[in-house]
Amino acid sequence: MAYIKERGAYWRAEVRRKGYKPTYRTFDTQKQAQQWARRIESDMDSGLYVDRTEAERTTLREALERYQREIVPTKRHPYQECCRINRWLKNDLCYRTLANLKGLDFARYRDARREAGRAENTIRLELQLISHLFEIARKEWGLENLINPLKNIRKPAGSRARTRRLECGEYDLILECLTASGNQFAACAFNLALETSLRQGVLFKIRWEWIDYPGRMIRFPAGILETANKGVPSALPLSNAAIKALHSICGLNESGEILIPRSGLVLNTTANAVICIWKRVLRKLQIKNLRWHDLRHEATSRFFEKGFHPMEVASITGHKSMQMLKRYTHLKPESLLERLG
Repeated sequence: MAYIKERGAYWRAEVRRKGYKPTYRTFDTQKQAQQWARRIESDMDSGLYVDRTEAERTTLREALERYQREIVPTKRHPYQECCRINRWLKNDLCYRTLANLKGLDFARYRDARREAGRAENTIRLELQLISHLFEIARKEWGLENLINPLKNIRKPAGSRARTRRLECGEYDLILECLTASGNQFAACAFNLALETSLRQGVLFKIRWEWIDYPGRMIRFPAGILETANKGVPSALPLSNAAIKALHSICGLNESGEILIPRSGLVLNTTANAVICIWKRVLRKLQIKNLRWHDLRHEATSRFFEKGFHPMEVASITGHKSMQMLKRYTHLKPESLLERLG
């Protein structure tokens, strides 16, 4: 039976039923209180009642802060997730409760971000974070009745596949400027990226003790082969050009022989320092639409142009699937003319 009482300027409705937690709510009018009580009692009679109190009390801000404490540390890239959460915490939607958020609210957010000029993939990742938060709240935080509003809107498309490769003459121009930049490791990093296809994060972690010069291999330790590094091969073969690039940053002894260090980082600089030089060089040369990660696309494509089998290329690049390997491969039609005859 429902108990409805007037309290000052408001009406309080309370429903007590055996087997259910006492439920109550405050309304502006007696009629609203009676309607709510009848609806709750009907749901209890039919066995459809689900307690929404927690969802109606928890704000998006509180949920995001809990998500940041409990879920983000288990992610591959916690720093990026924290940046997205901090961006959400500045949004007015954080003052709304989880139960009151609708798909329309996030559709408006999506459109506002588009008008601000944000990339589609950036918006997609921001919305994906909130969608995962709702799923975690529903599955693990006891809010089983919570509806994920992100399932009711159209998601932005992912990022467009890059197809940019080095054009004729760009390699020599970039290499010359990087060599003259004052950072002796910049040109070496450029050549190693093209010869090994390593991602930026792994490239600048390589240590001299990992390099097997007689075998022309880089043998990565087990700690570097984690999933977060997106498929680093356990042993990476080195081309003659890669060995030459390594020699360019080695010292010479009194006899003029190459002195190979036995400890420390190969690229004894930060990735940020090299990327800053890289961007300055591109601006100086007026080379447009070229990113450092495009060098991985270039390296993968060159392996195929040398005649390597797809499985051989995958063993070097570390790609987990042929679909992703195809995404990184952009063969130049001119390279196929000789084989066509």
